[in-house]
Amino acid sequence: MTTIAAPTPLTHTEPTPSAPGREWWRSAVIYQVYPRSFADSDGDGMGDLPGITHRLPALRELGVDAVWLSPFQSSPQRDAGYDVSDYRDVDVRFGTLADFDRMLATAHDLGLRVIIDIVPNHSSSDHRWFQEALAAGPGSPERARYIFRDGTGENGDLPPNNWESIFGGGAWTRVTEADGRPGQWYLHLFDKSQPDFDWENPWVWEQFRGILRFWLDRGVDGFRVDVAHGMVKEAGLPDYTPPAHTGSMGGAAPTLETGGIPLEPEIAAHAGGEPATPPYFAQDGVHAIYRDWHTVLDEYSGDRVLCGEAWVEPLDKLARWVRPDEMQQTFNFAYLETPWNAAALRSVIDRSIAAFSSVGAPSTWVLSNHDVVRHATRLALHGENLQGHGIGPKTTGLPDPVFALHRARAATALMLALPGSAYLYQGEELGLPEAIDLPDDARQDPTWFRTNGERYGRDGCRVPIPWEGTEASYGFGPTAASWLPQPSTWAAYTRSSQAGVPGSTLTMYQDALDARRRYDLAFGSPEWIDLGEGTLAFRSGEVTVVVNFGEAPVALPEGEVVLASGALDGGMLPRDTTAWLV
Repeated sequence: MTTIAAPTPLTHTEPTPSAPGREWWRSAVIYQVYPRSFADSDGDGMGDLPGITHRLPALRELGVDAVWLSPFQSSPQRDAGYDVSDYRDVDVRFGTLADFDRMLATAHDLGLRVIIDIVPNHSSSDHRWFQEALAAGPGSPERARYIFRDGTGENGDLPPNNWESIFGGGAWTRVTEADGRPGQWYLHLFDKSQPDFDWENPWVWEQFRGILRFWLDRGVDGFRVDVAHGMVKEAGLPDYTPPAHTGSMGGAAPTLETGGIPLEPEIAAHAGGEPATPPYFAQDGVHAIYRDWHTVLDEYSGDRVLCGEAWVEPLDKLARWVRPDEMQQTFNFAYLETPWNAAALRSVIDRSIAAFSSVGAPSTWVLSNHDVVRHATRLALHGENLQGHGIGPKTTGLPDPVFALHRARAATALMLALPGSAYLYQGEELGLPEAIDLPDDARQDPTWFRTNGERYGRDGCRVPIPWEGTEASYGFGPTAASWLPQPSTWAAYTRSSQAGVPGSTLTMYQDALDARRRYDLAFGSPEWIDLGEGTLAFRSGEVTVVVNFGEAPVALPEGEVVLASGALDGGMLPRDTTAWLV
């Protein structure tokens, strides 16, 4: 007989010293904070470090193990901080180094580790290093810091090759030399304000060793490495045209960001073999960089970590980023991009565990972040969803939000039962959907501007999150100011309206994280159970996990229900619902 367990009071413990094979990052649930949208302490509409410090106890109450902060370093903010102008300082919009130190100390006092973003593929064009490169001219050591090349065609009027920017348009911009003449071109795989470093230059290596040590000396627990599949380009910078591909629901078409690689995992598997490697991503030379960085982190105690943002398929190739002498983790985007389908998810789970286990690393699991449509909307979309394009008012196939959230909760409950480490994106514990109806004049993503409004970009997942109240900024800050407008419906998603409420999304996340720790699921070994078509079921230690993807309810096996993503009908599991039983 299936019974439903009473809620278990949340318990929290300080991080324990690591034992071999039990390093904290192997099992951690890591919460992504997008600083400008998390909490605003001074009412200017922009989140900041003091705001983060004030709200850290809420993350401890949620039950996560660590916090990852997206960029807060000095930046002109043309790409929301991923255009860094000083790697060793805090942007004035977010506070000061002293504010950072207080935030870090508070997190550690709460038992939370802190990972920060590092952006090594490119800097801001405002960075002193790039300004010196412009002033120094062709052939100078300063120019050698970045990828400058002479143009092609008559008088060098054409770019060095045909590469396109991730944000749309060409990937090269021509400079005007000090004497006023048209000059060389510089590479920017992202916005023209983000020139790519030349990692063939030992000077660049040495600068980033110093940057790592600067933050490690302050006490950070590790780094999330932006564009970890980038940095090294193929010698000669040959032309490259990504293969055409039509995206599908839940899968991304191969844009420049994915290097022409289909992120829907079944595509690569059915194609038979490894996708072609583009000349600007996933080059073998990046591994020498991470082996070097690994030695820098080894200078410090406390199991410091590197986590890579590497858009690489297939998973066997991605596992090369987490070999024992390189990174500790890399994001599992193949899992994120898998559609809501039992067979597809079983396949990607098996392949993920096998690939990462083969190099002694944990798999990671993630459903949402600051670059993708929130999974409380994405998993129920009926139309095309191309990675990085975003969705908006004119998008077709938008889902019913109640149905979409029900499915998203089931997906979260499945993810948190899997072995390894998991990443949560701020606001998903509140069930936040993608903000779709943003006014055109409020949008700020470079993608929106570089494509002349053809792509909405990523603003919809970056709207400041709601904390309490029914008006103004819903507790995001002390005023109504918000750098992106918040939907009028978000009063129903505030943390205060869900705290302690049985059945709320926040309560479900808290219960799942508590049970995940209690039953040691992060170190489990899932064994599949056949409960019929349209279901996904496995046993991990004491826990049996069942997910219903079908239209009709299915009978649960005998046991006590310790977690359910939605209401159960006696011993029956409704569609798009996940249950854990012991």
